[in-house]
Amino acid sequence: MPETQDLDRLRREYDNRRLRLAGSDMYSPFNVANLFIIQQRQRAVLKQLRRHGFFPLENRRVLELGCGAGGILLEFLNFGASASTLHGTELLLDRVQIARARVSNLPLTCADGQDLPYARDSFDLSMQFTVFSSILDDTIRARLAGEMLRVTRPGGMILWYDFWLNPVNRQTMGMRPAEVRRLFPDCNLEFHKVTLAPPLARRLVPFSWGIALFLETLRLFNSHYLVLISPKIESSL
Repeated sequence: MPETQDLDRLRREYDNRRLRLAGSDMYSPFNVANLFIIQQRQRAVLKQLRRHGFFPLENRRVLELGCGAGGILLEFLNFGASASTLHGTELLLDRVQIARARVSNLPLTCADGQDLPYARDSFDLSMQFTVFSSILDDTIRARLAGEMLRVTRPGGMILWYDFWLNPVNRQTMGMRPAEVRRLFPDCNLEFHKVTLAPPLARRLVPFSWGIALFLETLRLFNSHYLVLISPKIESSL
């Protein structure tokens, strides 16, 4: 089946990526350009969470789809999320095992996001960080979106962070606003163009953090969208 083939491709790609990046600091905060990208993403996320009433995060039920090795979950713990109500789920068992070693006090599951092991309306906030762009199959993306909506309670929100263009990586597909709207047709969507394109950040940040900050404010060279997604609430009148 095409869906199975795409998941097998994804597993192979992450195995290859792990080998390619072994010993590299490309995605480490010790790399000043990646530190810039991380901190600017965090600032954008925190700003929007506050704007949408998700402060404080304590006792909010939160799920990250595709939690990988637990990096974003660690960030949300530092943002004030409660360990007992912060959940992560990941397709790849080896990444779940790493996450369990890093955040052993969090409830983590190894599961296919097309069939999440959570009841309907379980979470106040569901989120994904660059998961959908890694999926090339339309059917899988639609099922993932449907599951995120299913487990998010009425009045809750989906937090989406993903790039809209990555021409150098054929193992990914940029998620433009029209595609996000197609995945969530009966929802209110608020788009924010964020994150200075990483190839540009890697060149500029070591030279001038300030210039990189300025260019990011222009949004012209930003490569990702931060999207706040909530189901439309129909009037009873």
